[in-house]
Amino acid sequence: MLRVEGLMVFYENAIAVNELSIHVNAGEIVGIIGSNSAGKTTLMNTVSGLLLDTKLKEQRKGGERITIFGKIHFLDREITDVWPDDRVKMGLVLCRERHPVFVESDVEENLKIAAYLMPKKEIKRGIETVYEIFQPLVPLRKRKAGFLSGGEQQMLAIGMVLMAKPKLMLLDEPLLGLAPTTQVNLIDAIVRIRKEVGMTILICEQFARPVLPIIDRGYVLENGMLTLEGTGEELYGNPEIKAAYFGV
Repeated sequence: MLRVEGLMVFYENAIAVNELSIHVNAGEIVGIIGSNSAGKTTLMNTVSGLLLDTKLKEQRKGGERITIFGKIHFLDREITDVWPDDRVKMGLVLCRERHPVFVESDVEENLKIAAYLMPKKEIKRGIETVYEIFQPLVPLRKRKAGFLSGGEQQMLAIGMVLMAKPKLMLLDEPLLGLAPTTQVNLIDAIVRIRKEVGMTILICEQFARPVLPIIDRGYVLENGMLTLEGTGEELYGNPEIKAAYFGV
C-alpha cells in the first residue's frame, strides 16, 4: 500500500531523515518507534505531503531551506510531488501530534468539518462510527473542543481523521502527554479501528511499551536512520529495545 524508498530530508544542512526505506501492507498496523528528534514527525509530514507545503512557505519568505530526496509510492502511484490535499483525496490522511482540533467549535461540528469529502448521506453514519469507537465523546458532543481534556481532544482528532474515510491512517505521537490509563484506552481504540473499520494504520510513537504489542511490524529510528526492524513481538523482546525504551 505504502512504500518509502531512500527518503532523505534536510533542513538547511542538517539531516532529519537519512536513507530511510519502509513499507506498509494493506490491513497492517505498522509502528515507527523512536525518541525525540529521531525523525518521526518529519517522516510523517513527508509521507502526508505537509512538508511540501512547509517547504513552499519557507521559500516564499526566504526562510529555512528544506530539501527532500527519495520516492514515496501509495497504492502503486508515485506521490512524491503530490500536494497534501490530493493525498487526502487518495485516502492518505494524517492525524498530527498534539491533537489539532477547532477549539471554538463543538465536538460534532469538528466531525462535520472533517467530513468535507464525504457524501452528505454518509456523514451521519460516519459520526455514529466515531461515537461507537470513542464512546466518551457521546455526552460531550455539544461541548466546545477547547474545553475538552487532552485525551478527549486526541479522541476527537482521530475521529476527525476517520470522517475522511482514509485507506491509510497516519498517527503521529497519539499518546503524547496523555495519562497511562488514557493511553491504554486509546490503544484499544486503535485496535478496534483496524478490526471493525478495516483500516490500515501507520503509527509513530516514542512510548514503545503500549504500542509494540498491537503492531504487526515495526521500525526503530535513531537520528533519522533505521536501526532495527521486525515484528512487534520481535521488537518487544529485543534487549536493546528494553534497555532504551523500557528502562530494563
